Amino acid sequence: MNSININGSDDRRSHACRQVCCAPPADVPVNAEQKTLTIGGIVDWRTHSLKKRQGAHDQQPGLRKEVFLVSGMDCGDCAAKLERRLAAVPGVRSVTVSFALGKLIIEHSLADAEIVRLVQQAGFGAVREENRRRAAVEASWWKNYRTLATMASGVLLVVATGMDWTATAARYTDYLFGLAALIGGFHAARSGFYGLRSLTFDMNFLMTVAIIGAAAIGEWNEGAAVAFLFSLGNTLQSYTLDRTRQSIRSLMELAPPEATVKRGTSEMRLPVEEIAVGEVIIVKPGERIAMDGIIRSGASAINEATITGESIPVEKSEGDMVYAGTLLAHGALEITVTRSAGESTIARITHLVEEAQAAKAPAQQFVDVFASYYTPLVLIAAAGVMLLPWLLFEEPFSPWFYNGLVLLVISCPCALVISTPVSIVAAIGNASRHGVLIKGGAYLEQMGAIRAIAFDKTGTLTQGRPLVTDIIPGIGCTENELLRTAAAVEKWSEHPLAKAIVERTGGMEGLPVSTGFKALVGRGAQAGIKGRTVRIGNLRLFEERGIELAEFRQRLIELEQEGKTVMLLGEGDRILGMIAVADAIREDSRQAVQDLHKAGVQHVTMLTGDNSRIAAAIAGKIELDAFDSDLLPEDKVAAVKKIAQKFDKVVMVGDGVNDAPAMATASIGVAMGVAGSDVALETADIALMTDDLSKLSYLVRLSRKTIAIIRQNIGFSILVKIIFLLSLVLGMANLWLAVFADVGASLLVTLNGMRLMRRI
Repeated sequence: MNSININGSDDRRSHACRQVCCAPPADVPVNAEQKTLTIGGIVDWRTHSLKKRQGAHDQQPGLRKEVFLVSGMDCGDCAAKLERRLAAVPGVRSVTVSFALGKLIIEHSLADAEIVRLVQQAGFGAVREENRRRAAVEASWWKNYRTLATMASGVLLVVATGMDWTATAARYTDYLFGLAALIGGFHAARSGFYGLRSLTFDMNFLMTVAIIGAAAIGEWNEGAAVAFLFSLGNTLQSYTLDRTRQSIRSLMELAPPEATVKRGTSEMRLPVEEIAVGEVIIVKPGERIAMDGIIRSGASAINEATITGESIPVEKSEGDMVYAGTLLAHGALEITVTRSAGESTIARITHLVEEAQAAKAPAQQFVDVFASYYTPLVLIAAAGVMLLPWLLFEEPFSPWFYNGLVLLVISCPCALVISTPVSIVAAIGNASRHGVLIKGGAYLEQMGAIRAIAFDKTGTLTQGRPLVTDIIPGIGCTENELLRTAAAVEKWSEHPLAKAIVERTGGMEGLPVSTGFKALVGRGAQAGIKGRTVRIGNLRLFEERGIELAEFRQRLIELEQEGKTVMLLGEGDRILGMIAVADAIREDSRQAVQDLHKAGVQHVTMLTGDNSRIAAAIAGKIELDAFDSDLLPEDKVAAVKKIAQKFDKVVMVGDGVNDAPAMATASIGVAMGVAGSDVALETADIALMTDDLSKLSYLVRLSRKTIAIIRQNIGFSILVKIIFLLSLVLGMANLWLAVFADVGASLLVTLNGMRLMRRI
């Protein structure tokens, strides 16, 4: 293995190894909680997190896993409280509640109506997710009873305040304030009550205490203001959060629910759930494709923005793969279905993005832990403010009780708790719309701290389709004979270089008969032709056999300096000639490297199985900082570890299959051009749906902006608390102002986080 800086040199040579390694070697540590190297199939998105929590238990009779959409959750505390409540119910085996997605994933033996009732008792709404289009029910937020209660509370508060100011029907004013407080605070009180039963003291409980306390000391107007403002804040917050959730759910709505199926001589319109793999669907101009498949007949330009994030139409014809949710520009297509509706590429993308949004970033985990200790401490502090001056110093009870209520409201951690998840959800949603899948908030955070990136060469920095560029026959051999003999050996190989040689001959027809093919790992291949053993491979293959190469050596060096891979062909102790193959560098590779440097990445390197001359030629053209050459798959793992020792964190960019060991070893594995690839989607921590390298600098910028916004939100939330605590000490704070500040801070951090939904 060679590790070489751009200005260095080395005489060792070999071309890329001919064996694909799809699984990590035994010494590669893979954390199962973070990375899954799945080689056969997709992880079930609905049960994946449950399985990790449950272990490998067998399914019990009567148990079923279901997904419910939950409305009315204002923060992570709400989700945690609901999860604990449901987990304690007999008949429920396991439960996961995702605040970011507004979803309840539950394994149970109860009636669905009972689950809905239990969720409603906890203060939230629930509806079965029979299919993803049912998610649109949350869009009708203004029809929600909670929203109507907020409106009614607001009207009563305005009327009562007007009567109070004008001294009109004064004896009824307190009744109206009380009614406004009751209606506006009902949801918070009910949720706080169920939280109290499970010994969880969330913001609903704090607000309920504040409202009741205000009424107890005769401050009906302030109690009503607290109830209304808190209810209004929750309503607006729910609306803004639903927008981020719906931006992901809307992906599924792009895939039509029905398709025209060709059965025999007839055509019929059927729901996609009733269409089987292998059937033929017909798509007309201007329609969206309903299911993944292969074009059977026809040609068209297809807008694949829903999958790749690129709006420029792609020309597709017979034999090409097409995806559900993509749009036909012209022409009609007959498509053979290759995946069921639930396993389509767009469905898998949506599932993976939702799982990513549900996963907590380190910053969010810190905030959640902080909030779990913070709230009880606030209750103790408020109780101390209420009682200690009265008990120890015989101060009047009412003013200090009021100050304690203000402290409760001021200290409510709403904005702090919501500051991180809304930012993570918005950022991951933004990335998904631009053809980038980020598997979790942890990877999104880490990308901003990355200082080193390692690229695989073939198919990543280069196009991955090598072509024969030079044919140099030896004495007594013609170009045609050399090429046909080489193709006779290589026709059995799956290696890209072998395919390039076979393609140059125009196919496999008429080639000499070869037998006994054998791949020589890291060196080449051999086969028997007319009783002779013919070998084709790199310089190492023939040097190890002591074969004289003097007449070819100078030309070989010249070709390698041009960035070409040279394969020698020989039989016995004789060299028949050389064939040079080149893999064209991607047009955007050089610009992508420059953009990464501008984004703050210090070290960009290339890992390749090619020899040092080829690697140096390519690295020089792209302006890389360094390269490692002569690497076998296990050598790439060692190279990644070496880079990590120097730069702490390293990103490995590859195709998600051949480079799986190195990607698993790296801090973050990024797979390129993975549209339709089950393995790559599951293997990588981050997946680029196209081969657009500019997405990498976009990722770094998105990560850094996300971290900056999270810090802004946390800092702003804490600053607001400090300011109002000081105002309380100075006697300038009251209940309704404290609620206004708390609600305002929550809305501001939510809106600030939603800025990440815009293009970076």
